[in-house]
Amino acid sequence: MNFITFTENKLRAFTYTVFKKIGCSDAHATLATDVLIRSDLRGIDSHGVARLSGYVRLWEKKRINATPNIKIVHETPTTATVDGDGGLGLVVAPFAMQVAIEKAEKYGSGWVSVKNSNHFGIAGYHALMAVEKDMIGISMTNASPLVAPTYANERLLGTNPMCYAFPAGQYPPVIVDMATAAAANGKLEIAQRANAAIPDGWVQDANGQSSINPNELKSGGSLLPLGSDKDHGSHKGYGLSATVDILSAVLSGANYGPWVPPFVAFLEPPTDPVGEGIGHFLGAMRVDGFRPAADFKSHLDNWIERFKSAKTIDPNKKVIIPGEPEHHFEQERKVSGIPIIDVVVNDLNELAAKLEIEGL
Repeated sequence: MNFITFTENKLRAFTYTVFKKIGCSDAHATLATDVLIRSDLRGIDSHGVARLSGYVRLWEKKRINATPNIKIVHETPTTATVDGDGGLGLVVAPFAMQVAIEKAEKYGSGWVSVKNSNHFGIAGYHALMAVEKDMIGISMTNASPLVAPTYANERLLGTNPMCYAFPAGQYPPVIVDMATAAAANGKLEIAQRANAAIPDGWVQDANGQSSINPNELKSGGSLLPLGSDKDHGSHKGYGLSATVDILSAVLSGANYGPWVPPFVAFLEPPTDPVGEGIGHFLGAMRVDGFRPAADFKSHLDNWIERFKSAKTIDPNKKVIIPGEPEHHFEQERKVSGIPIIDVVVNDLNELAAKLEIEGL
């Protein structure tokens, strides 16, 4: 694998220009760019600029609205349903989280379900918006059906990520940001670009047998739930994924299960939709609605220190606090730049040529 390193500013300028070229407003282009670049900065390369061409292809198929009228369509003092008007999830989800935060500021907590949206990038971005306000942030989304429930040989669920983010005191926030599948589809894409095998337990083939082929989904295979099989707890991963699907879509009026439209533009959405677009669920809870924020943060610092000092099986390996690796990546890449694999760089330069803008 060959990587080319770019400055954050270079990637931001390029990404912003792409979003402007497809018709996004300045504000939406800036926000969408920030979501993708934050992903790359945090080392989640599968959800950063590598996804840019995918968004453009969906826009070309008229499945993404570059100028959405995002609005609240149902509301109580502490809850709301947002209609994303087919917009970029990168823009719709922050709008919804801001609604949740404003409700939490008034009433202690805010909960927003979203319909008629698209892929929203990394869940952690949206949850961190609440953390910046001394709140606990929650974000989740359903996704294209690629995962077979336990015992099934049919794709019925997405990788359906969920994120819980907690503000700490002297330490970075604790951020539990994970797919509810054994692996995110982006990890398969990275393995495909590297022509590398994947770990056993990530996917099954069209006959339901375990496989290490990263291209298995192209041949009728499925991703597996977190846990991989029943003996290793896949029913729990399936249950978590179902929870995300229900909160994000059944609750909001978005498509759910096998009706969720695919992220890839070459596959058409189901002809019998049960809702509108993709769904998200976002929440914000004021820490001081439960105890003084300073007390909570002090005790979370203590929690972090105790877990970091845990005895380990291998003295060279320490317990990792959720969100810690991503924080380290962000600190490092802010200084040294963001490495992008050459295959993605080539794809982005082809996109630039098509849009008649300056390439990387």
